[in-house]
Amino acid sequence: MVKPMDQRDLLRLACETNFAFLALGNQRFEAHGASFIVNHDIPRRHDANCVGLIRSESPDELEALLRRAEAEFADSRHRSWGVDALAPPQVAARLALEDGYRTHDYLVHVLDGELQATPKDIEIREVLTDADWDAYRELDALWWEETSTTTFGAYNAVIHDEFMTYRRLKAPSARGWFACVDGVPRAFFSSWAGDNGVGIIEDLYCHSEYRHRSLATALIARCVADARERGAGPVIINSKPDDSPKRMYAAMGFRPLFVHRGYTKRLDQQKDAPA
Repeated sequence: MVKPMDQRDLLRLACETNFAFLALGNQRFEAHGASFIVNHDIPRRHDANCVGLIRSESPDELEALLRRAEAEFADSRHRSWGVDALAPPQVAARLALEDGYRTHDYLVHVLDGELQATPKDIEIREVLTDADWDAYRELDALWWEETSTTTFGAYNAVIHDEFMTYRRLKAPSARGWFACVDGVPRAFFSSWAGDNGVGIIEDLYCHSEYRHRSLATALIARCVADARERGAGPVIINSKPDDSPKRMYAAMGFRPLFVHRGYTKRLDQQKDAPA
């Protein structure tokens, strides 16, 4: 049974968990009323070089924050900001004053009760070995080619290596899981228990030829269970507001909690700048 949590506390902790998941494996520090994530080894990875949990309110503090971001991300070809439900309205207003930013929204759902699903008997195993990570990379490349060319540009193996470096830095805190068909990985997902009582499950992908076989349901059930076995109560998951998975999550007992808005600016026009 998941203990009930005050909704204001839940909102705050969910915002913190969402950002802390991005920070796993990267440098993190606080400055000017916000949190920075920095990884100079992979400067093209947006969510390894970004600012979030912004609580700055005064004009002077916001200006200092923007100056600090310019200094910290001088080697990156992007600027990336996360504006969550608790950010003061001045933050979005100040970013709107800048030119070149595009916005992208994510709907954050929370499961603070029991999962409303009965998974089928599907082989689920953890991503552990180098061979597992090779299989993960193959599926992740399919994900890029299928859904992300408009965002990331044409598939680029060198940049994908950076993406996989970013993902592996999160392990073993964030566990990766495969759903297998006849012993072959056909879908993956990740789980993290968080460090404040709210967990997160992220990065769900299923090979297009193996959808509608309950692989996603089985992975969600395993990842929720793993996060809760490691200490989480409520568990969050993100979706795009204009994409169908949000309906699946709602049917499984996840409820909408808040909308997170990202602001991203690319400093060049090349299509190899990832998100």
